[in-house]
Amino acid sequence: MSNPVASNENGSGHHRGARSALLVVDMQAGLFDAEDQPFERERILGNINALVRSAREAGVPILAARHVGPVGSPLSPDSPATRLVERLDIDLERDWVFTKTRPNCFFNTPLADELGRLETEELIIVGMKTQFCVDTTCRAAAERGLHPVLVADAHTCTDTAVLKARQIIDHHNATLQAFARIVRTVDCRFG
Repeated sequence: MSNPVASNENGSGHHRGARSALLVVDMQAGLFDAEDQPFERERILGNINALVRSAREAGVPILAARHVGPVGSPLSPDSPATRLVERLDIDLERDWVFTKTRPNCFFNTPLADELGRLETEELIIVGMKTQFCVDTTCRAAAERGLHPVLVADAHTCTDTAVLKARQIIDHHNATLQAFARIVRTVDCRFG
């Protein structure tokens, strides 16, 4: 299996030789295509797709989480809102897609078991929403002894009543350095 070398802005490697996996969080129609659209959504989708293609070319496992809610809710498991974004380069035949019901991608899901089966050491995290599922999953991955890598320009959210999305993203890129290595798309190399 090929392994990515996630680099910081200065180009130094991170966890060379670590078995890696790419986790795409909640890139689904009900969030991405909502009336209140995510910050720089097209750029973010392009960056995520570039990472998916690079991971696939290097033979690095690709996992995608879908957030679902209770039956009858806007994110009901059978709702079109829970489908992955149509333009997302996830291959349902090759990539591993799972559902979750909480911000933590590990909570009551088979993710930890799958990463264990893959002997994953480094988890590269992208997707949405920054302040909920991306943040929580970065912290949870570190708690499980994984080396999380957050791709700074490949996660997004929407404006809130208190903060603009750009502020939320910048804040999390700074704060999550305590739990994850922060890299840019161009610096995340696979193979």
